[in-house]
Amino acid sequence: MTFKIALLPGDGIGPEVTDSAVKVIKAVGENFNIRFKFKEELIGGSSFEKYNSPLTNETLQTCYDSDVVFLGAVGGYKWEQLPHHLKPEAALLKLRKELGLYANIRPAKIYNALIDSSSLKKEVLTGTDFIVLRELTGGIYFGQPRGFDKTRGWNTMEYSVNEVERIARMAFKLAGKRRKKVTSVDKANVLEVSQFWRNIVHEIHKDFPDIELNDMYVDNTAMQIVRNPKQFDIILTSNLFGDILSDIAGMITGSLGMLPSASLGDKYALYEPVHGSAPDIAGQNKANPLAAIASVAMMFNYSLNMSKPAELIEEAIERTLALGYRTSDIFSEGSTLVSTEKMTSCVIENFNEIFNEQALGVFTL
Repeated sequence: MTFKIALLPGDGIGPEVTDSAVKVIKAVGENFNIRFKFKEELIGGSSFEKYNSPLTNETLQTCYDSDVVFLGAVGGYKWEQLPHHLKPEAALLKLRKELGLYANIRPAKIYNALIDSSSLKKEVLTGTDFIVLRELTGGIYFGQPRGFDKTRGWNTMEYSVNEVERIARMAFKLAGKRRKKVTSVDKANVLEVSQFWRNIVHEIHKDFPDIELNDMYVDNTAMQIVRNPKQFDIILTSNLFGDILSDIAGMITGSLGMLPSASLGDKYALYEPVHGSAPDIAGQNKANPLAAIASVAMMFNYSLNMSKPAELIEEAIERTLALGYRTSDIFSEGSTLVSTEKMTSCVIENFNEIFNEQALGVFTL
């Protein structure tokens, strides 16, 4: 069994956390007798520096030819003044569009060992486990016309029936495997596009009568995530709102460095940590690799259809944190401050131990 993985390390801390992800993937391969072929390409600012383009056709082709894509991070201060189509972030938007990655899955759950690391109260966090399901290829990030001149700037937020229908169906299907509750987030009181969104979601809900559906305005949702996060199961929302709400969900774990993500389409899939390129700590072996490692767990679960490796990776992360190991973004008094490489090696060591503890490595994939 061999899987082809396209690696797009990108910018800032992207190469460091991608290296951590690859090490964990290889550890899974060794224990589960799975082979992986990796092909690395440039993306974002690093691609612009070499090719004058943040995303080349060659990189896209590598993604097309792979089973899954893993991306580290894109962006940085040095490219902020570039025209929109040349900025590192434009590569990510184009990649999502070209691969048809219309659904972004961002889990927000609390690891027991980190429950005191968040700025939220323990009683607020306990039991929190929800997913922000963000529509990824429509909305204001892709709407036309867009632009600015010396006197004004403009963008267009639009959605088609198909774009809303397919993400709504995914939300209800995901909820069916969880706690059977979908919260559809919009701003229907002031935006016509949100009223359109709400109408379509309710129409699709008729096909899923066993799933509870409620609507919530985006501003209230932002407040509720930090006030009572355990009320949520699946948060279904648009591209712009999902971008903001998933980062607010970083309050749940105490750091964006703990948030993984999966971007799925009908044919392709991309996995990446949410934290961004963090250029201020790039190359210093300080980055938190756990979001990248948790993204690997999602890769095994959603794309490679192997729930057991995903489960063991999550257990290894939990055990590592329970032993007190922390990178600087989640460090607290009494814990042990470790580097990116040390955190990665600890997770792998615990993964191997858990694998050997459970039936001496006899699993059904």
